Order: sequence, then C-alpha cells, then structure tokens
Amino acid sequence: MTERPLDRNSPIPLYFQIAENLKRAIEDGMLKPGERLDNELDLTERLGVSRPTVRQAVQRLVEQGLVVRRRGLGTVVVVPRILRSVALTSLYDDLSANRRHPSTTVLAASEIEADDELASVLALPVGAMVLSVERLRLADGTPLAIMRNHLPAGLLKGRSEDAFERTGLYELLRSQGVELHAGQQIIGARRATAREAKLLQAPRTATVLTMTRTTFDSAGRPVEHGSHAYLADRYSFKMTLIAH
Repeated sequence: MTERPLDRNSPIPLYFQIAENLKRAIEDGMLKPGERLDNELDLTERLGVSRPTVRQAVQRLVEQGLVVRRRGLGTVVVVPRILRSVALTSLYDDLSANRRHPSTTVLAASEIEADDELASVLALPVGAMVLSVERLRLADGTPLAIMRNHLPAGLLKGRSEDAFERTGLYELLRSQGVELHAGQQIIGARRATAREAKLLQAPRTATVLTMTRTTFDSAGRPVEHGSHAYLADRYSFKMTLIAH
C-alpha cells in the first residue's frame, strides 16, 4: 500500500493524518473487507510515530465503523455500513445514490385477503385483495435487509417478480403514475429470527433494525405498507433534528 507521507510540521495531528490515510486506502479498495491492518508495533516502526499515536488513529477508524478489533485476529477492515437518511426514499434508490450495487431476490409474491390490521392501514375493506411481496435486498452482493410490503391489488399493473428484482418499489410505483407524497414510520430494534439470520447470513444472535412505514400519495391515500428488517452491523439510520 502506497501511503501519503506524514507532514510533521502541519497543525493537523499525526494520528488524524494516519487515520485519514488508512481511511482513503479502505475507500479506494487498497484495503479490502476482511483484511487485517498491521499491528500497532509494525505501524509504529513503519511510520516513525509513538504507539499511543497509532492507537488513537486506529480508534478513530473504529469509531467511524471502518474497522473492528477482533480477539485473535487483530484489527480487521469491515464491510462499509450503509448510512441512510430518514426520508421518503427507497433503499434501492439510496444504495444506487451511494455507489453501492443493489440487487434483489424475490422470496414471495402473491395476492392475499386483507386482515383487520392490513385493511385498517391501507384504508381497505376487510377481505379486499392485497399484493404481498417479500424481498431480500443485497448491497454489493452482501445481504442487507428483508423487506415485506403490502399494496392494494391492481395498483401495480402488469407487475412481475422480475420487475421487483430489477428496480425499487418506489420506482415501480412512480412508473405507474403514483405520486408519493408522505410517509409515517416507526424505527426499532430486536433480535433476528432464525429465518432472518439465515437469509441475512448472520449469527443467530444478530440484531436487526426494524422499520415499519406506510406511504401515502398526493391525495392522502395509503399506497403501500412495509415492514423491513436491516442487519444492524451493516446499516444505520441518519436523522436531522430541529429545535422548535
């Protein structure tokens, strides 16, 4: 790995320069997920700095979610976590915008009768037909989320499982002339079920972030209700809070 030289006359602390050099190497793919960083002693000797300086640099990378310390392995580069703003966008669109490569596997797609809960959420009569779709979303080939969505039957005309694999749900809705206007959502966390852990290729003890969202069109009608589970160590939500 070619490293930028440290500027020892700069007001920028050495630990910060080291951390930025390593961060750049990770982002450029010179250090790949699963690779180990040199140990603190090797970095100290190679860079000509003190061990506390190296330790502080590595800690900065840990706090940024770029590396983790693992017993018996040392400091390991991790798969970049998806940082998603809480906005009325689809995960597919957000991944594409962040230069990640989204792909989708449709786990199930069928029409079902709305029970009391679905009928209430989607403003439909009990027993009305609802399209139920369950998908596994991947980023750069790595499982990230399990998404379950329900829509009034007939809202997506001529839909196919292939269409759900090619693009995001919101793009499909927009292509049908549906104008998405607002959403109500709840974010939480829980332990993954055995099935979720298997699909996400995660330990049985893994934690998932959950998001339940109902989306409305410009006339205020519910057009979609989703319940998603995101693997917590690969995903996080970003929010902006404003004081009133």
